[in-house]
Amino acid sequence: MKVLIIGTGGRENALAWKISKSKNIDKIYMAKGNGGSQDFATNVDISPTDIDGLLDFAKKEKIDLTVVGPEDPLCAGIVDKFKENNLKIFGPDKACARFEGSKEFTKKFLEKYNIPTAKYKSFIDYDGAKNSLGEFSYPLVIKADGLCLGKGVFICQDKKEALESLEKIFIDKIFKDQGKKVVIEEYLKGFEASLLCIVSNNKLFPLQTCKDHKQIFDGNVGPNTGGVGTYSPGDKFSQKTEEEIRKILKGIEIGFNKEKISYYGILFIGFMIENDIPKVLEFNVRFGDPETEVLMPRLKGDLLEIMMKTLDNTLSEDDIKWKDEVSLTTILCSGGYPSSYQKGKEITGLDKVDGDVIIFHNGTVKKDGKYYTDGGRVLSVTSLGKDLIEARKKVYKNIEKINFQDMYYRKDIGLI
Repeated sequence: MKVLIIGTGGRENALAWKISKSKNIDKIYMAKGNGGSQDFATNVDISPTDIDGLLDFAKKEKIDLTVVGPEDPLCAGIVDKFKENNLKIFGPDKACARFEGSKEFTKKFLEKYNIPTAKYKSFIDYDGAKNSLGEFSYPLVIKADGLCLGKGVFICQDKKEALESLEKIFIDKIFKDQGKKVVIEEYLKGFEASLLCIVSNNKLFPLQTCKDHKQIFDGNVGPNTGGVGTYSPGDKFSQKTEEEIRKILKGIEIGFNKEKISYYGILFIGFMIENDIPKVLEFNVRFGDPETEVLMPRLKGDLLEIMMKTLDNTLSEDDIKWKDEVSLTTILCSGGYPSSYQKGKEITGLDKVDGDVIIFHNGTVKKDGKYYTDGGRVLSVTSLGKDLIEARKKVYKNIEKINFQDMYYRKDIGLI
């Protein structure tokens, strides 16, 4: 089979790495890919948002399956376009992608089907949002409604911070059209957990849990990022929490069916859990990054086969098996991320990394046999271990072998 993977980051790197191990794979293309994807795929110079270009390429090369990594092409309707041309593609259509494209849309869905979530209100202008701040206690959460690369969420400790956040979104327009609307919601306490589900015609197949670390600095402080470290499985749930999550998943399935949508692909659910009670923070409609980097090494089965069965409505729980080992990844970032940072710094030491440690490339380019930084998140250093302690030890031991100018990473992944 010939597979086209759309995307440029660590998530797509991990998907290609896993698919390359399938007994049915003949050729993998990546659009655009990155410096590391060349190890097991052919990079194609087509932007992930150039839907017509991707469609033409898939037709020309007779691609058997296209896998969409990032949310932008999903929200733009790439799945609909490919299906119109009788091409198999893994991901939700434009109607289903609204669950990530609009936070308000998701909140309304959760409210309609009595799925536990934070109380909220949405606003289309600065004055309306400002005048309603008194209805909430602090801390509170302000979210830009649209797609903001994981950076559109502000946790505000007081009115001053809330006003500053609203000004950034509405007046400074830092998210442009994606910030035309905001959602203000109550701040939920507890611990976060991420659960990715494969969805086959509205039926949810939960994968293993992950514990993500979004804030840039040790101790979970500083601005939010796209994620700078994670491990799987995440914190163990109590029996009550597991029961409540099963109810939530069932409620989502019921909601999908009643809304008469046909969901295929990935649904990524973020939870906040307090006193064993989970509430939904958000939906994403694609594989998480960096969650994918820890899930793929733990997945026992053939990912390509799982994806094809998902689209053919033949997937069963028995198709998805997991290794008992723990997986951990720490992301090496460019200094300054998630604000401004420089690119083009030479990366050294990758050839010294131990054979049982996996390096997924997030933002790199390869020139004349050398790797250079090309993004805020640069490399995901990943390892399996018999427990969290062993996985963590392997990762941090090997990070010491890698270097590029202004390299930054959190030192506490797996400790907090």
